[in-house]
Amino acid sequence: MSDLVLTKQGLRALGQRLACSIGKGGISRDKREGDGATPTGVHRIVGMLYRPDRIARPAPWAEPIGPRDLWSDDGRDLHYNSHVTAPYGFSHEHLRRADPLYDLVLVLDWNWPEAVAGKGSAIFMHQWRRPGYPTEGCIAFCRRDLFWLASRVQPGSRVIVPDLT
Repeated sequence: MSDLVLTKQGLRALGQRLACSIGKGGISRDKREGDGATPTGVHRIVGMLYRPDRIARPAPWAEPIGPRDLWSDDGRDLHYNSHVTAPYGFSHEHLRRADPLYDLVLVLDWNWPEAVAGKGSAIFMHQWRRPGYPTEGCIAFCRRDLFWLASRVQPGSRVIVPDLT
C-alpha cells in the first residue's frame, strides 16, 4: 500500500484525492491534549473499529465497538490514550456514539503505545459531520470515502501529515 498523504487539497490515497476535515486547531508540531490540532508526523494505522449493529465488518482485522467501549483521554490514567471499558473512573470518550461519526474508525498510532500524558489522545480517521466541519484533531471524511479507504488500508499503512502552514 502506498502512503496516505495529507495535502491542502485533501488526503492523497491510491491515486485518489479524498476531501477531508482536520482539527479545528489546524496542524501542529506540538500536539497537546484538548488543543483541537491534528499532529504532524508519519503515523501508522494500528486499528480499525466498527459498529456491528450499524454496518458489516469492513475488513477481517476490524474490531467491533460495544456499548461499554471507551477511549481514555485523561493524562492521569495509566491507560491514557487507549481503548478501555465502562464503568471507568477517569475522563474518557464514548466510542459507541448516537451519531454516525464513529460507525467506522481507523486508529492512528499518535502518542501510542507508550503514551505521554498531555500529548494528545484519540487521533482517529472517521466520518465527518459535514464537509469542512473541523474535528477535535482527527482526520474526517464523507462516509463513502471513509469506507472506500477502510477497504484498502492494512494495519501499518502510513498516514503522513506534513506541516502545511
